[in-house]
Amino acid sequence: MSAQAANARPIIIKRKKKGGGDGHHGGAWKVAYADFVTAMMAFFMLMWLLNATTEQQRKGIADYFAPTIAISRTSGGGDGSFGGDSVFSQERLPQVGSGAVLESPTESDAARGESDGGRETTDEIFQTLEAQLLGKGGESALMENSLEHIVTRLTDEGLVIEIFEIEGRRLFEPESNQPTLLSRELARIISSVAQTVTNGIAIGGHVRSQPVVVAENSVWDLSGRRATAMRKLLEDEGIVPGRMERVSGHADRDQVVSNPMSVRNNRLEIILLR
Repeated sequence: MSAQAANARPIIIKRKKKGGGDGHHGGAWKVAYADFVTAMMAFFMLMWLLNATTEQQRKGIADYFAPTIAISRTSGGGDGSFGGDSVFSQERLPQVGSGAVLESPTESDAARGESDGGRETTDEIFQTLEAQLLGKGGESALMENSLEHIVTRLTDEGLVIEIFEIEGRRLFEPESNQPTLLSRELARIISSVAQTVTNGIAIGGHVRSQPVVVAENSVWDLSGRRATAMRKLLEDEGIVPGRMERVSGHADRDQVVSNPMSVRNNRLEIILLR
């Protein structure tokens, strides 16, 4: 074969395809991992907060994420819940159907009636009193150690202010209705807050269970006498006796902790009625 014929042959180039595995997966796993790390960080933050805060602080945190203060339906010059008006002003209450019953009420001593459509205003008033007592909006009316003995809640009956005993800090002398200095201090603070309104007041006494071996179970008598002692303390601090609508003893029938003999069950409920 001549050289010319050899050079005329076609040149064939073979391209070998290299294997690439399963291809590129993208960064989806990184996003999933980041979400997992974020969730774990949030979990540990939650556990830390539960361990490092008091009951009142946890309630404040919960209220921040789920506010319960209703928005006023009338507006003034401000942008707050009360539209720039004082919650205690005599001009504010008639706008929502809740007016004064005193002949000459002052701004800080206006009446707190509740009529149709006035429930929201009453709730706002109670929430303001609660904030004043517990310091949700600034300075608290209670000392820090006193805050350990008080919880509040808003119910259909009214604003419930519950004060209770803890180990080493009693409201009354053991098994008696003799108030301690702590009870007197709490009565003074609660009275100062309660005097900004004219709602009726109900007081309920609760005590822990007594051992079954006692000769005479005095839980009914003791809870009633402690409620009466608190009534006298509030009246001594300036609460008008006519505002007292109910003073009752509930014995050990409504416990708040599983141990029926825990001192935490020794408590009083002062209710500002609707």
